[in-house]
Amino acid sequence: MTRRICLLAALLALPLLGLSQSAVFPVPDPETSDPPSPARIEAIRDYAAAAGWNAAVVPVRQAAVAAYRKDRFVAAEAWFHVYRWAALFSEPENVFIDGWIKEIVANHLNYEGVAGKYSPGPEPIGLKMSSGLQGWVLNNDSFSQEFFTNVKGVDHLPNAFAVLDKLYRKDPARFARYSSLALAIALVYDVAPPPYWPHSQVTALALPRRLPDPEATFDRLVREDQMGRTYFRLSKLRVDELKFVVDVSAPASELSWAVSNVPHALDQLEDAYTDVKYRLDRAADAKLMIWTGRPYTLQAIRAEGGICVDQAYFATQVGKARGVPTLFFTGGGQDGRHAWFGFLDAEHRWRLDAGRYAEQRLLTGNALDPESWLELSDHELQFLAERFRALPSFMESRIHEEFAGDFLMVGDLGSAARAARTAVNFEKRNVDAWEILFATNARMGIDPSRQEAALREASLAFSPKYPDLVVSYTTRMCQSLRARGESSLADFAERGMAERFQGDRQDLAVRTAASILTRSIAQQPIPGQVATYNAILAQFGRGSGTLFFDQIVVAFAEHLALYNMKAQAREAVERAREVLGVQPGTQFAQDVDKLLTRLQD
Repeated sequence: MTRRICLLAALLALPLLGLSQSAVFPVPDPETSDPPSPARIEAIRDYAAAAGWNAAVVPVRQAAVAAYRKDRFVAAEAWFHVYRWAALFSEPENVFIDGWIKEIVANHLNYEGVAGKYSPGPEPIGLKMSSGLQGWVLNNDSFSQEFFTNVKGVDHLPNAFAVLDKLYRKDPARFARYSSLALAIALVYDVAPPPYWPHSQVTALALPRRLPDPEATFDRLVREDQMGRTYFRLSKLRVDELKFVVDVSAPASELSWAVSNVPHALDQLEDAYTDVKYRLDRAADAKLMIWTGRPYTLQAIRAEGGICVDQAYFATQVGKARGVPTLFFTGGGQDGRHAWFGFLDAEHRWRLDAGRYAEQRLLTGNALDPESWLELSDHELQFLAERFRALPSFMESRIHEEFAGDFLMVGDLGSAARAARTAVNFEKRNVDAWEILFATNARMGIDPSRQEAALREASLAFSPKYPDLVVSYTTRMCQSLRARGESSLADFAERGMAERFQGDRQDLAVRTAASILTRSIAQQPIPGQVATYNAILAQFGRGSGTLFFDQIVVAFAEHLALYNMKAQAREAVERAREVLGVQPGTQFAQDVDKLLTRLQD
């Protein structure tokens, strides 16, 4: 919602001009005790058709707030969603695109062709939806809830609306039954995928990075579901699961081949990984790591064999062919890098370790969210596995979070603080509600020590199960401490946090160590930086593997090289080789040798 704050604030500041409100607005107070009736929604649509959706924003928001103030939360959420749709439908496309571009750049997603060619004008993006679809979404609060829960600032909504409308127009009844599937497709297919998807160890010539036609994907999946060939009833899955079904890179012909020729049951889907014979010759030769031969088809991969990225790719596509949500993982371990996959099993539990070998001593895995094309964080993966967003407690929390954000937007800071606090009390895992609480505290100008206390509270709420969030909140607390001169306290908290995660979650310890090194580079002369690097290496390096090498050793060596200190950079790398215990002949040893070669005078 952050991206639209300025536009919504401007709409709420506008006086209601033009047409008479006598038949439509304001909404009578007794009516706000219940969700808007179909007749009321039709009256709102008629009013918007004549006066514009922007004229409906303020009165519908007033109805939502009135319901919320009366503790009529089901009604409040339904009115709130109509208000949100009115604001979206009235947003000029050029205004939307300006904000969307800022989000894309801020998230480093401005790769070539991200949204194709477009020339936005002042027309409202609501025109991307037909009147029929607008009426359907306004009268379908469960769809609205799913839409506003899942939509992100990087979603290209004009494109997403166009996809939804195309699917709706073709068959409204089928759309209604599979509306979550349609929404997943719209939110994934709104922009082109990045050039590093699904993985970077295949050339674009062998595997074009293209999503299929959205209508064809919808037709195929609905047909497979209705014929009983999917392992899940797709009409029963949620958007945050279905988006890991629709993000296919294999064409429909290969998916059909997989259904006929890779007959693993759902509880045996992990075996699809080892269907691909492991090619030791490719694993041992860096020149063969990239698939450059015949087209990268599922048939070719199984026939020719491959390395771990090919095994993981094959297994994910086989799963998606059967309507199974799957994730492609990569990660760093002690002696090299590895790829594996995850899938939703028959008990609706995410198995995130299929093909992940214990002997690799892998620290953590990285997977892309196909909606945003950003890496999924550790806590997001755990949230997926827990499926807590389907719980009534989260639904209740979500209502208060929505109003907290809206109150913050209009400057009603007291109401925002109360609503945000209520949201986190209902569900401690509501990360967005915590962020609204922090933002409200900042706007209210509370004492920094009170904000630090709130950050500490959030850290404790997510400890020990979600360590990446603990690191995030503790890091922000340390930044606040340093800003008010408490550097010793901040250093103590930061190093204690890193030491706490040095065992099971060395990746988080490495992240904290990288922050310490970055601060040293910014604030200390070279000798001090070298001393900090050596201290980090001694404290956190032993047993850390490739992740420490990538984030600490490579970063510091390349930093020294920029200052024409290549001899010192090589010395730093050799010291790391010894501390990290790099074994000769491993992929890790090859990476160290490549770095030393780059650092030659």
